[in-house]
Amino acid sequence: MSNKTIVEASGSQAQIVEKPDPLAAFKQDMHARLQRIQAHCQHYKTPSAYRSIGQTLLAFLIYFALFGVMIFAAINNMAWLTLLLSVPAGGILVKLFIIQHDCGHGSYFKKKWANTWLGRIVSLLTFTPYAFWRDSHNRHHASSGNLTKRGHGAVDILTVEEFNGLPPKERFLYKLYRHPMIVSVLGPPFYILIVQRFPLKKPPPYSEVYQTIKGSHLTPSVMGLNLMILLFYGSLAWMIGFWTVLLVFVPAVSIAASIGGWLFYVQHQYEHSYWAEQDEWDYSQAALMGSSHYDLPRFFQWVTGNIGFHHIHHLSSLIPNYRLQECYEASQDLQLLPKMSIRDSLKTAEIRLWDANQRKMVALGKNVDF
Repeated sequence: MSNKTIVEASGSQAQIVEKPDPLAAFKQDMHARLQRIQAHCQHYKTPSAYRSIGQTLLAFLIYFALFGVMIFAAINNMAWLTLLLSVPAGGILVKLFIIQHDCGHGSYFKKKWANTWLGRIVSLLTFTPYAFWRDSHNRHHASSGNLTKRGHGAVDILTVEEFNGLPPKERFLYKLYRHPMIVSVLGPPFYILIVQRFPLKKPPPYSEVYQTIKGSHLTPSVMGLNLMILLFYGSLAWMIGFWTVLLVFVPAVSIAASIGGWLFYVQHQYEHSYWAEQDEWDYSQAALMGSSHYDLPRFFQWVTGNIGFHHIHHLSSLIPNYRLQECYEASQDLQLLPKMSIRDSLKTAEIRLWDANQRKMVALGKNVDF
């Protein structure tokens, strides 16, 4: 990958200016650094039952307190207060989703049954089928950055060559799907609330590359959660009213889904992300160079369960969310990897294709036919 660009100089001459490689320091003796980081992460894989239970109880306490006030406000014709509180409630739902996420990795408790049952309980609040999402997301970890094995629990991505080879209809569908308002704002709530209610297993219409999960793995988890949703929220609707339940829960879940969708997008969709075909793909490099370090303020870091340390999480998914910060701070090698600020992340909104020639992600319109 070339890091040179042409810039205008004084007069009629031009000069070649070397662009800094954000991974230059890390790439020096990279093999040794990868080995040190892998060994370092081993020390942070053990969950603390005390911290896991404490984090869960605090999140549940805040969640039910907020929703108690929201229900009271909705019943007493203060819809404005209910909608206002949907924002912090959505943030806490993100926190609960991270707990469910950790349970799916088996990193939250030492006992498998404890992870499974807590994950199932939280899934009723996040509207996300626990077993299906667990299996899909773990497959995403096993193939992240692998062009040959796309299709598991990730934002869909095509190469420039694949996009240029599509007929107009499929190009339009891909461009629509990858529009920032769809992929990270409107699409996630629709996916969480509607699409996840059905055991779909077909690849997207614009790609024949994508792999899918067998229906036998989808149906029990999806339909089981649908039944729980019907019983739980149906009972609430019977007690406080159908429209009250919609007003209280749908906006908060939608906000949480949009936050989660944006996080999931920026964690892998940026210019110098890592993608490779199977014969060149390397798990450790894909984890550390194909997953961002999203540098968030401490409060948002707490709300999002330290998921901004996504490169560490992808390298070692058995590290519980509350140990990712200390793992990072204790490694000079990890601190050499570039960070993505909130301002930096906004620039990724136009990133939509992988350019194999330049070995980087590009926006539509750059080396792309129309």
